[in-house]
Amino acid sequence: MSSARTTPTAEVLHYSAFAADPSGGNPAGVVLDASALDDDAMIAVAAGLGYSESAFLTPGPDPDDSRSFTLRFFSPKAEVDFCGHATVATAVALGERFGTGRFDLHTPAGRVPVTVREENGALKATLTSVPPRVDEADPDDVAEALAALGWKAGELDSALPPKIAFAGVRHLVLAAANRQRLADLDYDFDRLLALMRRLDLTTLQLVWRETPTVFHARDPFPVGGVVEDPATGAAAAAFGAYARHLRLVPEDAQLTIHQGHDMGRPSLLEVALLPGEASIRVSGTAIPL
Repeated sequence: MSSARTTPTAEVLHYSAFAADPSGGNPAGVVLDASALDDDAMIAVAAGLGYSESAFLTPGPDPDDSRSFTLRFFSPKAEVDFCGHATVATAVALGERFGTGRFDLHTPAGRVPVTVREENGALKATLTSVPPRVDEADPDDVAEALAALGWKAGELDSALPPKIAFAGVRHLVLAAANRQRLADLDYDFDRLLALMRRLDLTTLQLVWRETPTVFHARDPFPVGGVVEDPATGAAAAAFGAYARHLRLVPEDAQLTIHQGHDMGRPSLLEVALLPGEASIRVSGTAIPL
């Protein structure tokens, strides 16, 4: 059973998503019944928890469908249209209470179906993203991002060009040429925050390619008031679209993304591309805290 914290108006559950151990993954608060909370109360709960995002459920648009919910996400600073790790945490919490199977989650970014199954004695959730897209990144914006990061253009992997990828929210994808460049992350928080607000970015998806289908990632998240996200399901979905757009991988590729290791919170995100299906699937476990 998961631990819970009681506020005057809501019970908050605590999970770490994309890890099988509480010392890893990305923590999220989950409120399974947020009907009594207004926007100010939800952001107050999120700010009090201090997690990168927390999830708040209310009944879905179909009152006769007990597996349909409206899902909103709040960082400690503001509402976020979509959050992958909080979606996985929410799906596992729902699976614990209502059993495995499919749930329909209606988010500000659109409808996100999730399925929950038991695997090796633990619950694993798979989300199906909204239709993604990949846009060109302005060279001047890329230069400003590199300046804020303290990176040089020559430290990028020329085979993985900068793009803006979307699968619910926008991410600037920058690929490091080597693992050490990715490991050495010490950026100008305010400068990067200003750029991300101007471009409506949720994170930077900084990646290094270990093999054709295995990647390492780090995600600065200053717009959420967080220096770095240890596991970013929304960015993983967007990166799946990026990899397909650039034809880096086959149409039916299964990608593995390692994130959080440099923070001491190792996370594992599984990304599936399916032929003929625009949406990207992201899978992971979540463990109660």
